[in-house]
Amino acid sequence: MGQAVAGPAWPIAEKLRQGSALSAAELEHLVRHRTPELAEYLAEAARAACEAVYGDALFARGLIEISNFCRNDCYYCGIRRGNRSVARYRLAPEEVLACADEGWRAGFRTFVLQGGEDAALTDAWLCAVVGALKAAHPDCAVTLSVGERSPASYRRLRAAGADRYLLRHETATASHYRQLHPRPLTLEARMACLQALREAGFAVGAGFMVGSPGQTAAHLAADLAFVQQFRPEMCGIGPFVPHHATPFAAQPAGSVELTCYLLSIIRLMNPAVLLPATTALEALDPEGRARAVRAGANVVMPNLSPPAVQGSYQLYDNKPAGGEAAQQLWDALALKARGWGKRLVEDRGDPAPAPAGGSSLVGAPVSADALALDAAPVPADAPAPVGGSASVSTGATASIATSAAPSSPDSISPCPKEA
Repeated sequence: MGQAVAGPAWPIAEKLRQGSALSAAELEHLVRHRTPELAEYLAEAARAACEAVYGDALFARGLIEISNFCRNDCYYCGIRRGNRSVARYRLAPEEVLACADEGWRAGFRTFVLQGGEDAALTDAWLCAVVGALKAAHPDCAVTLSVGERSPASYRRLRAAGADRYLLRHETATASHYRQLHPRPLTLEARMACLQALREAGFAVGAGFMVGSPGQTAAHLAADLAFVQQFRPEMCGIGPFVPHHATPFAAQPAGSVELTCYLLSIIRLMNPAVLLPATTALEALDPEGRARAVRAGANVVMPNLSPPAVQGSYQLYDNKPAGGEAAQQLWDALALKARGWGKRLVEDRGDPAPAPAGGSSLVGAPVSADALALDAAPVPADAPAPVGGSASVSTGATASIATSAAPSSPDSISPCPKEA
């Protein structure tokens, strides 16, 4: 690896590359002072860190979107309850199993069952589907992504055979969380769910949006500090992409370049983390997933849902939805993987053990006391104008693994485009 050159964030980048934990203030400095040269330096280091743990393997998760009904009204989401233009659907158990059967024959060994917070997705329904899927394919891994539930529900789903659970925290700053979600959704409840998932025995996935309305460098530093402390086995981050039927329709999209930069930072924080190259990247850049893999990602999640419903699970505009058969998806990915310097493998892609001598924060509990939940008033159910990702937003950030308070949360300065 080439030597780092002069710049305000280079000493912090080098400290990260050598495996040291960073304070929130250092993380904020790293976010603010991104340059193309620094991004490439960290991407190269992140690729090496990933390969030291997983080799050249690229893991595929077969995504099955089981329902687009949702009780929530999140301001950024295209399947929010208040969007009356969505054609709602819910797959029958036999449809879910048929998607998985086709995926298994093609080479997929992990299936992700994702849906809105749909009251019809009861514990009994989900446990029956998970049990049937495990009975049909005992060697597969099942990941669930069906939102906030009770600790007892998580325990039942784990006992039924589900292996992993994805629940993005979206932002680790309480005041920012309230800008993105209506009452009664709270960051405290989301963090409690993540802790309950870990206690239930799941491999846990967290994650956040990049460039969401009102987001600042201080917010991103809090997100990174949370990821550094909680050490999720999986971390899904992607750029904010507006949806035309949401209150944030006119807000600018997030940055592919910044997303990839943060992927590299997260990979270096925890070389064993499973990092997806998200489809939201391809909504903004046809080469978005390739760029994410070059920045340290090692997971892809092609859509195995029935083609007839893929267009109805639009969380954001321009979501890729090809409708190809599972074997076509696998073959196309295998070809792309070779071009990315990777090898698509028929493997569950389980999380690797944390490296020896890693951070003592691995698996540390997250409680309400660990979060600086401020007392700012909750906004009305309709979001106030936030001025996009360049706005000034105040409020508490997650005070996790910090040694100095972040500077005042002003806007994120854009990185100069590479020549």
